[in-house]
Amino acid sequence: MVERLAVRGCPCRFCRRRATGTMVYGLAAIDSSGRIADRTVIRALGWMPGTRLYIREGAGVIVVRLDRQGVFTVSGQGHLHLPAAVRHWCGLTAGDRVFLAANPADGLLVVHPPSALDAMVVAVHADALGGRQA
Repeated sequence: MVERLAVRGCPCRFCRRRATGTMVYGLAAIDSSGRIADRTVIRALGWMPGTRLYIREGAGVIVVRLDRQGVFTVSGQGHLHLPAAVRHWCGLTAGDRVFLAANPADGLLVVHPPSALDAMVVAVHADALGGRQA
């Protein structure tokens, strides 16, 4: 038997809130030097080549924030370079695809590695399936 969700709204807690339009999303692969070449998200943040950044790992994701005293910078080509230590902590290797979630109003970018995406998808699926695994 196929169950259908009401067209007017999904009952899961994730879909009840409407998007506010403040976030910018992207998907990108990491190259062998740790570079993320998604300039659309970087531009949406207003980060130009030379912009100083603070980069850290937290809760399995990579947090990148505008920081005038930051030691990391946007490359001359407008790319973000993730430091080797951060890539190592998150288990990222060349070719891995990451989900980028940017909040331009706060000058904040969160890079979600595949392991973080797996955890989010499992949680949403469990909620949609009433606690059962997909």
